Amino acid sequence: MADGYGNKNAVSATDQDAQYDDKAKRLLGNKIILAHILVKTVDEFRGMNPKDVVSYIEGDPFISVVSVEPGLTNAEKEKAGQRIVGLNTENAEINEGLIRFDIIFYVRMKDGISQVIVNVEAQKDEPTGYHILDRAVFYVSRLVSSQKERDFVKTNYNDIRRVFSIWVCMGMDENSMAYVHLAKDDLLGSYPWKGRLDLLNIVLIGISNELPEHDKKYELHRLLSTLLSMELTVDEKLGIIRTEYSIQVDDKLRKDMSAMCNLSQGIRENATDNALAGVIMNMHREGYTLEQIARIVEKTTEEVNAIIKKREPVLV
Repeated sequence: MADGYGNKNAVSATDQDAQYDDKAKRLLGNKIILAHILVKTVDEFRGMNPKDVVSYIEGDPFISVVSVEPGLTNAEKEKAGQRIVGLNTENAEINEGLIRFDIIFYVRMKDGISQVIVNVEAQKDEPTGYHILDRAVFYVSRLVSSQKERDFVKTNYNDIRRVFSIWVCMGMDENSMAYVHLAKDDLLGSYPWKGRLDLLNIVLIGISNELPEHDKKYELHRLLSTLLSMELTVDEKLGIIRTEYSIQVDDKLRKDMSAMCNLSQGIRENATDNALAGVIMNMHREGYTLEQIARIVEKTTEEVNAIIKKREPVLV
């Protein structure tokens, strides 16, 4: 049975991971970063300068405040006697435990009239408990169904906004990008059914552990890998995004990046300490003396003894 020490370690690690996830979302939620993602994933903005795309992002992106749950995505309110339906931007503490969109925002198209709804999701690695594409399909479905009475009313289905769900998955075996969308196959005849095949759009972006080379093909992957890296320092990250991407670093972006790097360092140190403690405990169980363990792990006998005393109850 684990004692309080083991539980505290688990809570601390979980808390650090949660904080890291939050900082990663906030870093990706900077408009200039979202603009770089849009340029590589949304056909209308392809080839544009990301700086010019920033102005098409409407308002501030919603980060971890819009519920995915049916019935909770929208909020209703009365204004001047009218019923208004908008996104339900509740605090994370309210209905804690519910699944929320990582990042969600509206983008105005270049015609100045039409809009698309974009959702960006960040994953430290590919999930093992479910298939990520299945979850992405659920998310784009929710992004469409939640528009009723908010973006279109009654049976005005032609007013449905296009939706994009963009998934950034770290720790993958290779750098990759896949575009999943609707397609029409004529099984009999070729009747021109009316409607839009471009309403549902899923983009899966795989980022490998190694920083991709500075190459146009890997432009977006190198940017995302730089931002989310747990190995690069703040100065190294700033150097890459300034020189290679001409991104002006404001206080918010610098603050988000520094916070994430500090958490990354803490997570790495915890992982190293836990690994070393595991080695010490294994040697202790095998009957090594304090002196032998201290010599092998290059610690003092006092440090080794302190680690054993903290971890020993875990073995009971």
